[in-house]
Amino acid sequence: MTFQRTLVTSALPYANGPVHIGHLAGVYVPADIYVRYLRLKGENVLFVGGSDEHGVPVTIRARKEGITTQQVVDRYHQIIKDSFEGFGISFDVYSRTTSQTHHQLAADFFRHLYDNGKFIEQTSEQFYDPDTQEFLTDRNIRGECPRCHAAGAYGDQCEKCGATLSPDELINPYNAINGNPLTKKETKHWYLPLDQYQQWLEEWILQDHKEWRPNVYGQCKSWLDGGLRPRAVTRDLDWGIPVPVEGAEGKVLYVWFDAPIGYISNTKELCDAKPEYGNWETWWKDPSTRLIHFIGKDNIVFHCIVFPTMLKAEGSYILPDNVPSNEFLNLEGDKISTSRNWAVWLNEYLVDFPGKQDVLRYVLTANAPETKDNDFTWADFQARNNNELVAIYGNFVNRALVLTEKYFDGKVPAAGVFNEYDQATIAEFQNVKIEVEKLLNDFRFRDAQKEAMNLARIGNKYLADTEPWKVAKTDMDRTATILHLALQIAANLSIAFEPFLPFSSAKLRQMLSMSELKWEELGNIDLLKEGQALGEISLLFEKIEDVAIQAQLDRLATIKADNEEAEKQEALRNWQPEPIKEATNIDEFGKMDIRVATVLDCQHVKKSERLLQFRLDDGMGGRTILSGIAQSYPDPSVLIGKQILFIANFPPRKMMGIESQGMILSAVDADGKLVVTTVTAPVKNGSQVG
Repeated sequence: MTFQRTLVTSALPYANGPVHIGHLAGVYVPADIYVRYLRLKGENVLFVGGSDEHGVPVTIRARKEGITTQQVVDRYHQIIKDSFEGFGISFDVYSRTTSQTHHQLAADFFRHLYDNGKFIEQTSEQFYDPDTQEFLTDRNIRGECPRCHAAGAYGDQCEKCGATLSPDELINPYNAINGNPLTKKETKHWYLPLDQYQQWLEEWILQDHKEWRPNVYGQCKSWLDGGLRPRAVTRDLDWGIPVPVEGAEGKVLYVWFDAPIGYISNTKELCDAKPEYGNWETWWKDPSTRLIHFIGKDNIVFHCIVFPTMLKAEGSYILPDNVPSNEFLNLEGDKISTSRNWAVWLNEYLVDFPGKQDVLRYVLTANAPETKDNDFTWADFQARNNNELVAIYGNFVNRALVLTEKYFDGKVPAAGVFNEYDQATIAEFQNVKIEVEKLLNDFRFRDAQKEAMNLARIGNKYLADTEPWKVAKTDMDRTATILHLALQIAANLSIAFEPFLPFSSAKLRQMLSMSELKWEELGNIDLLKEGQALGEISLLFEKIEDVAIQAQLDRLATIKADNEEAEKQEALRNWQPEPIKEATNIDEFGKMDIRVATVLDCQHVKKSERLLQFRLDDGMGGRTILSGIAQSYPDPSVLIGKQILFIANFPPRKMMGIESQGMILSAVDADGKLVVTTVTAPVKNGSQVG
């Protein structure tokens, strides 16, 4: 089908903190690249974004900071909005889900489905805090992860191992806010019967959209193969859009019903305020509109199954044509986490690296997690800037401009006859346009940027091979031709990189004294006119020094240490003793010969990370015992002179070539540390315990 316009949406970030590089790599940079590309082509495109200001993460942040929820969303919406603007994310509209327009449209959307019998009512038992008298959502419930047994896992996800969870799976669940134990209580909610749309979704996704990315298609298929079930669209909360139905007091629209409607309401808000953008219903209801959602992989189900079902149930809206979703970006080998502050925050980056928006855009695109999770490291950030942007792209542009300034007074020289090598170079960079365009149309932004960089490589090679600084000694006409073509390549670079590096492209256009061009002109060799005066020359990119990178690594090291301490304290706060073992008797206990001994020496066993070697005065001639507690005692000398307890009648066994004659008794603390048991007053070595 031929579309007349393209509507691009990007996932709404929670207004509970700033935007980080994971958000940028997964959603906003690829969306912006695509939109800028369409605009360069002269297509009719609308780019819609906004802050998601409802949901539990927002209320958690408010309680944590001791301020109102409204104050939280006001603060972070502005931070996010300003950061996007500073970073060059070119939204046509960036609004918020607390707007009056959104509240009304979301309520009307719900009511329309309700009045047309599209929901089912269902009563179920949900976790409840009797002290605060409130039902708790998944994010407000924490407990021990059933998979990795990490403390403090959320009711929907364990941030330690990444497992998707439900609150019922948690071990010893508790209120994340106050630590209270939970009970269950019945409550009524409205559900979207996804199961009734199973067949339609299978046809629409599995048959009609086989072109979707494998990660998107695969996750949808997995959900469909597992059989869809009704999904609640309301919650028991005091923050959100009130459910517009009698008897629903104290209930709001579930954030995952409410948030995607924000795309629609933000479009309406823009079109109502600026009629030049057209009618909002044309963007959302005209079949000649192509709708594309840019999201992260944690949003696939909601944008490919839940939201389309909502639109289908309503009946008048178009459905997404494609949902390009990226996987996750990690930071220095660890999962990015807002709650643990393990992130590179966009607002802080813009302060720490002023004028280097394009460096981050370039690195995030080069490392884009398009098919699998990827990792951001500061070392790679520095290397890609210094070795690619500076040494390849910037170097070529600088050489072409400086040589033109030197030999032709900063004016575009006249081109003579292009020789065979010139013609081959022209053909090579004209092919770049075809490749970049094909890759962008397929949402392969990483490869598209790599192909754009090939144009700079072509330029560098051309100058290196033709050596105009040498030719100038004997043949200025040939020198003029070489630099003319080099400048035309530089002008082409300003177009090719416009979707990826808009700030650098604008700077390059200024240096070349050229206006903004269209995508269709990419590959032309007459972008600059003979005799055209160039602008002021400056470096397109700057080298990033080690000191700037080390500052970022030091910051992360501090955050990591703080997180480890916080996790330790969390584990201690929520620690519970292990259950009592099955009953035994004095006869069984009496078989264990527990004795007291003084530690004469204690050392790490060579080539072992866990073993300590104890030499004991046991009152019976002495003995050696090996114990796997080395990680709890990095300096084992602290144990020398202590009177400790050991089991004397375990049969000897060899470990690491050393005979161990018993077992040291240790207690396992709440943080997992092993503590050797001692006596409170001196006793004779060899004394029995019992």
